[in-house]
Amino acid sequence: MNRKQQMVIEYLLEENRILKEQFDKTGKKLKLTNQQRHELARKGRILGWQQLLEYASIATPKTIYAWHRKLVALKYTAKRKIYTEKQQRMAVIRDLCVKFATENPTWGYGRIQGALANVGYEISTTTVGNILRTKGIIPAPERTRRGNWKRFIRSHMSVVSVADFFTVEVWTLRGLVRYHVFFVMDLARRTVKIAYIGCQTNGQVMEQVARHLTDFDDGSLSGKRFFVCDNDPLYTQQFETISDSAGIEIIRTMPNVPEQNGYAERFVRSIKKECLDHLIFLGARSLRRAVHEFVEHYHHERNHQGLDNLIPMPYVSQNHDKKQPITKSERLGGLLNYYYRESEPKKGKEEPEAA
Repeated sequence: MNRKQQMVIEYLLEENRILKEQFDKTGKKLKLTNQQRHELARKGRILGWQQLLEYASIATPKTIYAWHRKLVALKYTAKRKIYTEKQQRMAVIRDLCVKFATENPTWGYGRIQGALANVGYEISTTTVGNILRTKGIIPAPERTRRGNWKRFIRSHMSVVSVADFFTVEVWTLRGLVRYHVFFVMDLARRTVKIAYIGCQTNGQVMEQVARHLTDFDDGSLSGKRFFVCDNDPLYTQQFETISDSAGIEIIRTMPNVPEQNGYAERFVRSIKKECLDHLIFLGARSLRRAVHEFVEHYHHERNHQGLDNLIPMPYVSQNHDKKQPITKSERLGGLLNYYYRESEPKKGKEEPEAA
């Protein structure tokens, strides 16, 4: 935790202490809704008892844990209270209202009412409003004013590329040298392009990389509108100028918020955990070979949970015939493995015997 974050926490603690003193003087109790108790209990459970003793001010750790136990019990007993067909129907309607409102921030109560009618549930807009208010979901105008980074990425995924650096230590004749690996990922297809691997990374190198990425014929950023990256100083003014001239807008993530570039961060974690952390590199050639092998495995042999556990571009079509043997394909001496069933070869027509 850096000093700025600590200062923010100290300010919020002091603000909560002052508000609590005001309530104590007036003799009023702070009334919380079930949704507010649920959020405090959920986040308090993650913090743990010791952290709550230090930071909790609205309620004691004992009270927060009591809310958590009560909400856990309600989770497993709520279904038992549904006895009639009408109650079951309303439970489905409540779930659909929440689903439609969260997935479509511009939809008002009337639009949600119409969507429910499309699937066979006729209710009034008042009922829709009551359900959403009970779940703590604000009306449509307020929901649209609050930006959602995840929603922005999903709605623009076909025209967004993300990028990041990671470093690897390589043994050379000069000793241990740190190499930088720069990659760009196409979010829609989950394809990764290794744009640069080298130990000398500066503005001139990144300028040349930008020219290759924005090349009209075979550049990785050709046809893209947004380029998401962090605040690394290697993304120089010249790098931005070349991107702007190609019609690509650079979007920098907020400092100390790696979640905003989560797809790139996840690729870095995957390549290091599954490949690079298990190897010792003797020269740049061995590093380039390992990175290339992992990228091939990533594209053609690895299941992606973000793509419904499918392989983006499989070399071999899936064959579920259990009669066929299971074949193993390995890379880097068995560090990266892929298992599949071979397709049965098609039998060609027998050629007629020569006269």
